[in-house]
Amino acid sequence: MTDETQATADYIAAAAKAAWEVPGLAPGTALRPVTSVGIIGAGTMGGGIAMNFATAGVPVTIVETKADALERGLATVRKNYQRSAERGRFPADEVETRMGRITGTLSMADLGGCDLIIEAVFEDLELKKSIFAELDRIAKPGAILATNTSGLDIDAIAAETGRPGDVIGLHFFSPANVMKLLEIVRAARTADDVVATSMAVARDIGKVAALVGVCPGFVGNRILRQRQVQANRLVFQGVMPWDVDRALNAFGFRMGPFQMSDLAGLDIGWKKGATTENPIRDALCEMDRRGQKTGAGYYDYGDDRQPRPSAVTEQVIADITGADPKAGRPMSAERIIEACIYPMINEGVRILEDGKAQRASDIDVIWLNGYGWPADKGGPMFYGDRIGAKKVLDVMERIAAEDDRFAPAETLRELAASGGRFTEIDKGGLRVG
Repeated sequence: MTDETQATADYIAAAAKAAWEVPGLAPGTALRPVTSVGIIGAGTMGGGIAMNFATAGVPVTIVETKADALERGLATVRKNYQRSAERGRFPADEVETRMGRITGTLSMADLGGCDLIIEAVFEDLELKKSIFAELDRIAKPGAILATNTSGLDIDAIAAETGRPGDVIGLHFFSPANVMKLLEIVRAARTADDVVATSMAVARDIGKVAALVGVCPGFVGNRILRQRQVQANRLVFQGVMPWDVDRALNAFGFRMGPFQMSDLAGLDIGWKKGATTENPIRDALCEMDRRGQKTGAGYYDYGDDRQPRPSAVTEQVIADITGADPKAGRPMSAERIIEACIYPMINEGVRILEDGKAQRASDIDVIWLNGYGWPADKGGPMFYGDRIGAKKVLDVMERIAAEDDRFAPAETLRELAASGGRFTEIDKGGLRVG
């Protein structure tokens, strides 16, 4: 192992350890008991979340609005457990033991006795607000009320209850039974013991936790958006989606932004006839090219589900952007990485300035464990130190000259002037309210 490799490994280990520390909690804060869990929604997320608790020995009640959706969700959980048993991860009879800890219901009232209730419905703020208003009537006193939202306003959700101190965000990552990261989102009025209990629960179910604050996208998705916006801008400059993905694959990401979009589904947040900020995506969706699930998205897919560059997508891009797909590739992999990665570092700095992360290393923990950041590069803030703040600033100034949304953070300018390090930024930790 080289000295650089060892230093990176040591940093990652120290960052993971530090993420569990929550400064400011009252000494000896007592934990609330969590001996039963309720989950609202038996879809991909709800079922995966249920598996975490059932695997850890905690009884789960999962509620759906329709019988067929509930049956489908429970069948998927069983199938996942059976697949794991077949692969030798646990004895076959453990499948029934774990399934026996999960109870399905069509009545929200059956969650009344649960110590922790996690809402895991689709991303619609008004729907989530209505659910929490109902939970306020149903849940027993002292129950923790959590939302699995990936970036909506938890303060607005908590305001629908008469007990905002009991409300917190528990942002699991898909598939929730596999992904290690859990973003724990502290709202403006979340009680100390709810924070402490949520951190303890995360450890009990084998997650890597990071405490963050409320803002659009929280920490992980807020940074991800910077990369996605930049990737889309590159396509409008004549770079093909597969060239962007290829550069990020070489950087160390298993999936680039367009591969990831195809996997998730291009129609997330889109409806037929919609006009969004991404007209290329809109056009592909109108052609029923909605990703892997339809056999085509940005890429074409065969029976092997492997992505292949698409002449159809090239033509869509040419029609919308005016870029000639036959004119060659105008940007090097290095410039693509600068365009996609450096804005992520800059946004990490802004998050610290805004007080939405406890420490710089927590940002790296989130990206290493939730978004596939390559371990040999330590996380975006650690990688920023490897590059140097001056180079990051130079690139951000170049990008900002074309798009002022990417203006360099003031702290980035300070680091570049002083020779400071991203991983040592201290803006006072997490601030709420």
